[in-house]
Amino acid sequence: MADIIDPAVGDYLLTHCTPADDVLRDLAAETWAKFPPGAAGMQISHDEGALLTMLVRLTGAERAVEVGTFTGYSSICIARGLRPGGRLLACDVSEEWTSIARDYWQRAALTDRIELRIAPALDTLRSLPSDPVIDFAFVDADKTGYPDYYDELVPRLRPGGLMVFDNVLRGGRVLAPQDEPDRVVAGLNDRIVTDERVDSVMLPVRDGVTLIRKRS
Repeated sequence: MADIIDPAVGDYLLTHCTPADDVLRDLAAETWAKFPPGAAGMQISHDEGALLTMLVRLTGAERAVEVGTFTGYSSICIARGLRPGGRLLACDVSEEWTSIARDYWQRAALTDRIELRIAPALDTLRSLPSDPVIDFAFVDADKTGYPDYYDELVPRLRPGGLMVFDNVLRGGRVLAPQDEPDRVVAGLNDRIVTDERVDSVMLPVRDGVTLIRKRS
């Protein structure tokens, strides 16, 4: 994960949002202990997790989808923000990573809120009903798949529903793409801002997030 702000400012941000509880702190520590930095860096930061929880609560979401679960930090943050009876569909391809997630979902008493599907996320999304019933979606997975995930999620998002795409700045490389993931994300960024079905705002949160609200 590339920070696009001064590290000192980043540390200040982390100390000025609601602190992580023991579950999230222990999950973050275990992820960094078990995986090399390149993989562990896929875990979102605490301030981004707090943002996800707040966005889910603000939208009153009941039905959520996550594309890219890793070890479960973001799924815990999303599930905690759902309305009573809400459900999160978590999509990932790794049994190894999500085995850690399952342990922490249980510890957080969220197993009744989260359904995990181990399969290519695009297959999972295409298997969902076409009805626009999703209230909230978070995408943080393979970057070359972003346009396909967007295409499958927008029609299924209810009017007023919200999507969040992570890593939309690619460490600033979207300004001058250096590889295929950079080019794909930059292209999707351009598409989103001209898509008349949605309103969007890009925020400099960590490596950049785009909030996408479906119009009525």
